[in-house]
Amino acid sequence: MPRASGPLAEALSRRAVVLDGGLSNQLADQGCDLSGGLWTGRVLAEAPAQVEAAHTAYARAGAEVLITASYQVGYGAFAARGHDRAETTALLHHSVALAARAAEAADHEVWVAASVGPYGAVLADGSEYRGRYGLTVRELAAFHRPRIEALLAAGPDVLAVETVPDAAEAEALVTVLAETGAPAWISYTVAAGRTRAGGPMAEAFALAAASPQVIATGVNCCDPQDVLPALEAAASVTDLPLLAYPNDGSVWDAATGTWARPADPQAPWPTAAWRRAGARLLGGCCRIGPARIARLAAEVAGGATGTA
Repeated sequence: MPRASGPLAEALSRRAVVLDGGLSNQLADQGCDLSGGLWTGRVLAEAPAQVEAAHTAYARAGAEVLITASYQVGYGAFAARGHDRAETTALLHHSVALAARAAEAADHEVWVAASVGPYGAVLADGSEYRGRYGLTVRELAAFHRPRIEALLAAGPDVLAVETVPDAAEAEALVTVLAETGAPAWISYTVAAGRTRAGGPMAEAFALAAASPQVIATGVNCCDPQDVLPALEAAASVTDLPLLAYPNDGSVWDAATGTWARPADPQAPWPTAAWRRAGARLLGGCCRIGPARIARLAAEVAGGATGTA
């Protein structure tokens, strides 16, 4: 069937849409090796069929948006591991093609969102959870521009500009988006009522919402408890559809490469409150698998107002 019947922005004007879950945990559950600094990018390069299988698992769970495996693919990081520029560009293109194949095989319409991870992601040291890299907005734009151009050349439905830690990087990304004219969402990672870099959330959301290319804004890869305050902050400065795809509340320790799990990682999410606050794109990030997405999809499809 056709991948999707129209632009994602049009669907969001009518209803809630379900995102997928964490790609890394699904790949790990499939037995993939994510060690090293390339993370899911390693599997994309070495075992692309596993990436397609992970996308398929989420589509079968009811996800209507599949986010590509390009989050941690950067030209510098891959060059340091022996991939030339043409090879890295081909990997970015392939990430979109793999998600598109899974989308086209689904029994419902599915959009493909090309993941644009933050600068900190390619450093593989947890910097995306701190921000403040010491780079100028111009330098950050120069980093993101070729990745975004390569992803767009592969024909995704939308760009998933995600896990952005601060408004400075968002400013750089908005600059590049304006050059392309491509639709995108911008999603921040937040904690304790502020962006990960410590800035005011409302200011960050306002910056994203001011871009004509941005079709939704919100949060991802944060504790579920941080979602509602962030959505309320976003709703105070924009009427755009909002999005929420948190992790399970675990905290990433970059030094050990492990997650510190919360006391109850399966605690129900107050998705009804998130939707009342304006969330239209709902899904999961790290450590959220197909089973959780299936529950969320059933809730959204049934118009339920409970928890997922």
